[in-house]
Amino acid sequence: MKRHLITLADLSDQELGYLVSRGVEFAEGKVLPSQPLSGNVIGIYFRKTSTRTRTAFSAAALRLGAQIISYGPDDLQENTGESIDDTTRVLSRMLDGLVARTAGSPQEMQAFASQERMAVINAMSADEHPTQGLTDLTTMQQHFGELQGLRVLYLGEGNNTAAALALSLSRFPDITLHLLTPAGYGLSQSILDMSHRYTRSSQAKVIECHDATNLPGEVDVIYTTRWETTGTSKAEPTWRDKFRPFSVTEKLLERYPNAIFMHDLPAHRGDEVSATVLDGPASIAFDQAENKLHSALATLEWCLGKGKI
Repeated sequence: MKRHLITLADLSDQELGYLVSRGVEFAEGKVLPSQPLSGNVIGIYFRKTSTRTRTAFSAAALRLGAQIISYGPDDLQENTGESIDDTTRVLSRMLDGLVARTAGSPQEMQAFASQERMAVINAMSADEHPTQGLTDLTTMQQHFGELQGLRVLYLGEGNNTAAALALSLSRFPDITLHLLTPAGYGLSQSILDMSHRYTRSSQAKVIECHDATNLPGEVDVIYTTRWETTGTSKAEPTWRDKFRPFSVTEKLLERYPNAIFMHDLPAHRGDEVSATVLDGPASIAFDQAENKLHSALATLEWCLGKGKI
């Protein structure tokens, strides 16, 4: 049975927990070598630039035994005006799975997933980056042994990575996610509302604040992303003035000496994070990047119907 991963909200708590734990199993080498996707063909369609996600899913598909067809932004007839519905009807008759980064509206991803012949994985849309969320939770669980009770401080824009964190961490017991975002650049109300619905049963907390000086007492994880998400720009000419107080510096890290630092990369040293933090001993950002591959293995296996759940 093929499955889609368009948003983390589509996953049950059990499915989310399984994908995170399965990613850890791949990361720790606990999965015996096999090629469950032998005979499958996976399309890798990226309209926007990507280093980690595109490489991770391409390598994961090959390691699982599938073959891949890669498409760039100018390769499909969508570029000449073909509708996304017609493109989907054609691709679903030839591919077993499609990993797509559109950076567009969620309706585009939903159109790809409007059929049942081809599994569709959202490798980033404008509103959410679900595979990044799975990678991040895989990294945290691998590092700490469990997710329950973690205290996470996120600083920066309420972008699609922040949305994925809110929709995933809110599902696990007693987690506290502090989101410090510049005024006017926070999470959408719909994402916040959904994460708060999850916290009612998990007893987690998702707290957004626009004051960079309103720091929590203790945290286990400090997380940031670059200030301009792939393929986006900001209309406000003075937006950098709003973002500078939210930069992760050595001074901030000194406040939390036992915390680890995470970044979804690519990073702009000197903007959202100082070089000494990103390249310092508290940073696990490049272990996190490697876990893109392990999380992609778990996601492809599950979406193509080869997972245990």
